[in-house]
Amino acid sequence: MTPTAPDARVRLDTHPTHDSAVVATVTGPEAQELVAVLKADAWHPIAEDTLVLVRIDREEPYWARKAAQGLTADGITVDISPRLREAMAEEWTWAAYPMPWCTRAEIREVSDQAQQIYDAIRHGRLRIHAHAHDGHTTVAVGTYPDGESIHLHGEDHLRVESYTYGSAETAREEATTDFLRLYGDAVRPGPAPLTDTEREADRTREPLPARPANAPARPVSVPVYAADPADPATVLEQFLAENSSWEKHHQWPGETTYALHQSLVLRVELYHHPDAGPQDELWTAAAYASPVGDRLWHATATAGTPEGIITTLLKSLADERDWGSTTWAASTAPPDRKAVLPLADYSWEETTTESGRTWTSPDEKCRLQLDRHATWTASGGNEPHRPNWTVQLSQHAPPQVIQQIVFELAEGQGPRQPGTPRTPRSPAPCPAPAVRPPTAGSHALTSQGR
Repeated sequence: MTPTAPDARVRLDTHPTHDSAVVATVTGPEAQELVAVLKADAWHPIAEDTLVLVRIDREEPYWARKAAQGLTADGITVDISPRLREAMAEEWTWAAYPMPWCTRAEIREVSDQAQQIYDAIRHGRLRIHAHAHDGHTTVAVGTYPDGESIHLHGEDHLRVESYTYGSAETAREEATTDFLRLYGDAVRPGPAPLTDTEREADRTREPLPARPANAPARPVSVPVYAADPADPATVLEQFLAENSSWEKHHQWPGETTYALHQSLVLRVELYHHPDAGPQDELWTAAAYASPVGDRLWHATATAGTPEGIITTLLKSLADERDWGSTTWAASTAPPDRKAVLPLADYSWEETTTESGRTWTSPDEKCRLQLDRHATWTASGGNEPHRPNWTVQLSQHAPPQVIQQIVFELAEGQGPRQPGTPRTPRSPAPCPAPAVRPPTAGSHALTSQGR
């Protein structure tokens, strides 16, 4: 990149509706020259002075940082919003990546090659003759104008060139013939339908929606453990409105609000800390043997806990089935392993240490721990020892409660305002291309393409 518009200025920020895309706004007397430079570097114009960088590999912050470095080196003033700086500094990887031997840099290289294939198809530089589904993923055959014919394997950030043929007309015929032989009745003419990721990219290249001045950006949907913190008062009021068997009580001088079940053996306490930090405990839920009996079990949650998790905890209390009289309430045995079965379905990794067992989400942003004392702890955040939120359930917590929270961690989604640290979505894994003997006139490629 060699800009010729040193009087121009560019501001980079996150996209309001796409959690990884980047928006560039150019100003200055020579702004149009810089717009032309950014267009040549794969930025898409969405207004006279505004461009968007959107990719199918969700690596926009990385490439935006490289663009910013190049612009700055050429004397262009670049302003980067704080929320985009956070995204640029964050390191992450794809969950269940089908080529686990790749380093992070090699994964980015594979993704960039997939991006180049996608751009070539979108701009007409690669013509797709036919496609098929091989039982695992999409495959296709196509030709570069005045270039090679190829076979493609995979979708989105995992699409690679699996075979190449020569540039002669006979090579194109050979590529098509081999494709028909390999995939038979599954072959369909033309390119495959757009994936969800490709459709989302198309929407992101549309003009930005008009918003009133100072209006908040529209929240994006993320895994529940990465969502914004709950509004405690609102969550409690909604719970009480939906459950008539619970009543609200206050403790003078207003430091705590209680929600009491009509049986007087279940209680929720919400502490009021105006300056509470994410790790200050605000919520306590507890069950008692009788209205004046001993506490059987309890759960606590900190101020930063997302709404979906708090709501699930409260709903599990409303669904109780006389826990105080069950054998579980009096048992000191570890919880039934059935409680964590949902995590295996979503590729959470289980590890065992001297202190207990831990399950970690594929993006490593959430952890569920079971210690030797049968205490469960769920936490979320980039750093295990400095979590953004924590929920803890004591010994004897009912398995029904634990399982409902585990299901929410595995499957739940929640809102997050753009600008907070992101958790990239993990598309369904796409197997790496199987190695097949090359046919005459062709040669096999590695999984990283050419």
